[in-house]
Amino acid sequence: MNTALTNNFGYLFEEALLAEIETLGVAKEFKANTTIIEFGDFIKSMPLLLSGAIKILREDDKGDELVLYYLEKGDTCAMTLSCCMGQTKSKIRAVAETDVSLILLPKEKMTLWLSKYKTWQSFILESYHNRVEELLEAVDTIAFLNMENRLFKYLKDKAMVIHNDELITTHKQISEDLHTSRVVISRLLKKLENEGKIKLFRSSIKILTL
Repeated sequence: MNTALTNNFGYLFEEALLAEIETLGVAKEFKANTTIIEFGDFIKSMPLLLSGAIKILREDDKGDELVLYYLEKGDTCAMTLSCCMGQTKSKIRAVAETDVSLILLPKEKMTLWLSKYKTWQSFILESYHNRVEELLEAVDTIAFLNMENRLFKYLKDKAMVIHNDELITTHKQISEDLHTSRVVISRLLKKLENEGKIKLFRSSIKILTL
């Protein structure tokens, strides 16, 4: 049995299902900042994330983006599953936040496994539940937090996802993720630094209070 599969999914899936995943799955690796799924793509397979983190984004009519949530080790994307089963185009963009290792599963097996394996059914239902909770949190953040608090939450969430309190990023990238201007982000980052919450460097930001 593939060690990576066992380590990530052995606690959840039956041996028979793990064997099918190992036989049918296609291993893929992506470097950080690589686009994995683009808006409008037809989804032919569903990803299971073995390592790394993936950022899921939405885009408006003007081309501006907003981060919805992150996928971590052991996750899959419920929106991708919906596109697989409904044979519709992708409504999200998936970008590798870090170097990523994943397994792509054929969409033809998605419905079959729901009735064949109880653990797969539980996994998919839990994935939907987790993604809905994250979407609600994203909506609450936009609706109820001011931009300074949104920014600090974004930085902390990003640090937790990559398991590193020092973020290699730019003010421009942050502004795009939060759908605001770079000038606003630069001003608020300096304010957070003055408050002792972060430390700014030339090409990175260190989170001081997680």
